[in-house]
Amino acid sequence: MKGYFITIEGPDGAGKTTQLKMLRDYLLGKGYEVILTREPGGTPLAEKIRNLLLDPASGEICPVAEALLYAASRAQHVAEVILPSLQQGKIVLCDRFVDSSIVYQGLGRGIEPQAIIDINHFATQGITPDLTILLDLTPEQGMARLAKRNKEKSQELDRLEQESLEFYHKVRQGYLDLAKTSPERYKVIEADDSIENIQQRIVALIDKYFTI
Repeated sequence: MKGYFITIEGPDGAGKTTQLKMLRDYLLGKGYEVILTREPGGTPLAEKIRNLLLDPASGEICPVAEALLYAASRAQHVAEVILPSLQQGKIVLCDRFVDSSIVYQGLGRGIEPQAIIDINHFATQGITPDLTILLDLTPEQGMARLAKRNKEKSQELDRLEQESLEFYHKVRQGYLDLAKTSPERYKVIEADDSIENIQQRIVALIDKYFTI
């Protein structure tokens, strides 16, 4: 059986983690083997890189160095978790993948997107998601949700969450542009809705586009 690689993209605050957990439970309930993972992270080494990237104490990281750190984390993640799981016929659900680097480090940081694509093609051994779900949310809505969440958890914004609204407008537009250029892979879902309604749309996509 061929494995399936499904990613979910979108800004922080869009509800990616919640939706992925619900999707995992849905697929497990239907008897499928499912791996739920995230980026940056997913392996012990990649989680250490994640901590470096998101820790405000890391200060200002050179955009090229940042892009390479994400690619290094991704390379380990693919080699250790994603590729073996797909080869075993499992469904891999991943919170973010290469598309995040294209819009955050490429369009957001001003690095030529093709350079990001080339670096990550090498890092991922050319793996591309079968389906990418974009949870679309305005930067203003996303920042408001983050502020509320962090206040409830008594935690500070991480290094990327502290970026400006201008940065996040570039990120959002980058995602929407990617969705237009790859409509066969990208499916956009408005994230300004209830958790239950969003999950229903995601499940409908899974049932429609994949025979699993």
